[in-house]
Amino acid sequence: MLRNALIGLGALCLIAGAASMPWSGTMPGLIFAIWGSVLLLGTLYERFRYKALLHERPGGAIRTSERFIDDETGKTITVYVEPETGERSYVEE
Repeated sequence: MLRNALIGLGALCLIAGAASMPWSGTMPGLIFAIWGSVLLLGTLYERFRYKALLHERPGGAIRTSERFIDDETGKTITVYVEPETGERSYVEE
């Protein structure tokens, strides 16, 4: 819900900034449009930045004591670490 609100706010700022440039001058509208772009792109990029949850333990990975509740699914997530690379995997339990 918060993510959708941020995407909407970013899009609104971007459109309002671009639309206001002819009337308010380039600089105020440009600043508003830049902040809208940063908010919109940052929120969209966040979705692709983080790894997807796995449903089974990855081969060779060691289970850690780190656990948390996923906000979207409400399920318990356990963190596994690959000993050679240090790569972390997130597995639904």
